[in-house]
Amino acid sequence: MEILISTPPSFNYRRTVLSHGWCELSPCAFDDQSWTLRRVLGVGDKALTVAIDGTEDALRIQAPRRLGARAAEVVSRDVRHMFRLDDDLNEFYRMMDVDPSFAWVSAAGAGRLLRSPTVYEDLVKTLCTTNCSWALTKIMVTALVTNLGRATNDGQRAFPTPEAMADAPEKFYRDTVRSGYRAPYLKELAGRVASGSLNVEVWLTSNLSTAELKREIKQVKGAGDYAADNLLKLLGRYDGLALDSWVRAKFARTHHRGRVCSDAKIARYYSRFKTWRGLALWCDMTRAWLNDDSALAAESRGFASMT
Repeated sequence: MEILISTPPSFNYRRTVLSHGWCELSPCAFDDQSWTLRRVLGVGDKALTVAIDGTEDALRIQAPRRLGARAAEVVSRDVRHMFRLDDDLNEFYRMMDVDPSFAWVSAAGAGRLLRSPTVYEDLVKTLCTTNCSWALTKIMVTALVTNLGRATNDGQRAFPTPEAMADAPEKFYRDTVRSGYRAPYLKELAGRVASGSLNVEVWLTSNLSTAELKREIKQVKGAGDYAADNLLKLLGRYDGLALDSWVRAKFARTHHRGRVCSDAKIARYYSRFKTWRGLALWCDMTRAWLNDDSALAAESRGFASMT
């Protein structure tokens, strides 16, 4: 079964699917030859593998079987959410267009950051990016999916539900997931979400200011400034720069002749973009990812390689 979803004029499938490393994290699998993203989605109490690619003015979703109306609606909703099709970036593009160094952003349709179908999944994955290499992030996420995710008919697995993660003992997170200090944090987060004492999905539509929402995110154990700023980007809040070793080094090579510079200098460089500064920085740092295949091989496609 094929489902087509119209995309806005500013949308660029390739820039979105490679916007950062989520396309490489299970239950996603990206084929860079066919430019197809395979993703396992939860549909009711079942799981389904779909293949997604982009046409000139639409996303094409291919399902392995015919779907009922409700299941097709869930799949379409989740894919729209993942690819940020309803995000309004017009203000961001207007700001980019007046700066000659950033005019390429709107022309290329950059700026949409691929995300997961749920805030919960994005939060768990974000916690798995802190204080470690991208390779370890992939190991942790793969272990979660392989051991706790609901199976599809083709043998793939969905991202685990909070209930499945809450039922797993802390020892599982230490020994199987290899999550280190995160083990009790992942267990506690899953338990809070599964019990209903924490509803992270409401962060998408929260009326809190970005500063207030960041404080709320940081109440989750393991979510410091870096994790909170990156999760905020997936919630559509781009105030934070989320500086880490990879961004600092990339900025130095791009704008400072390879010389180390202070975080304050980096902040000043992007300050003209105001509440969009975090997104302007990320587009700037990843501009070459579609222009130079060697850059894709050499650089982590995570939010950053290490904090």
